[in-house]
Amino acid sequence: MNKFILILVLFSFPIHVFAQKYQFETIIDLEASVIKSQGQTGTCWSFATSSFLESEIYRISGKQIDISEMDIVRNIYDQKAWNYVMRQGKTQFSEGGLAHDVINAVADYGIAPQSAFTDVLGKDKVYNHNKVIPNLKKILDAYIKNDINSEYPNWKKEITPILNKQIGEKINKFQFNNQTFSPQLFRDYLKIIPEKYISLTSFTHKKLFSSFVLSIPDNFSNGSFYNIPLDMLVDIANNALKKRI
Repeated sequence: MNKFILILVLFSFPIHVFAQKYQFETIIDLEASVIKSQGQTGTCWSFATSSFLESEIYRISGKQIDISEMDIVRNIYDQKAWNYVMRQGKTQFSEGGLAHDVINAVADYGIAPQSAFTDVLGKDKVYNHNKVIPNLKKILDAYIKNDINSEYPNWKKEITPILNKQIGEKINKFQFNNQTFSPQLFRDYLKIIPEKYISLTSFTHKKLFSSFVLSIPDNFSNGSFYNIPLDMLVDIANNALKKRI
């Protein structure tokens, strides 16, 4: 009986401790855009990094701009398809990506505001890319097989209607605040310079203070990361928050 009572006491103690209400304290409050849903897509890399860029735009210019995540996804999918064909299908072809893919897209194609890019939403008013990769892969795999009787002799031409229908059509010009922009001009207008951004990480299996290509399937673009000690990575993050840089 005594042992049983002791067990009950031991179990009840942590329950009492953890039941106490924790009071959160705001230390740093940075401007951020509203939460957006990626829906049924594997495009978290675009939504997360686009949110970062929106905060950067506000930090640099004080402008609150809602940029189009799907415009970036649309452009990156062309690059994914090219990479898959050039590697003869010997690489991952999926919805996944990394933060530097967004930065690369901004460098190559520019930025479009949400109001300028016509997204394709499903019947439930959410993004749904469940059929995008299977439909594209069918065409790309047929082309890679080099079958003279293939019904997809021109993969670039064949994938465009799929991307346009299921994600949205590319845009070259749009109106914003009564001005005409191209995505490249809009990027420059927002003072975003892609070359100024680098990816930091901390791994023990790679040499410190050097760049390396992160060997994971989603790094289809072979993006490089600069490897630093973990404590330094934390210090850099804290310093950026405190100084808003």
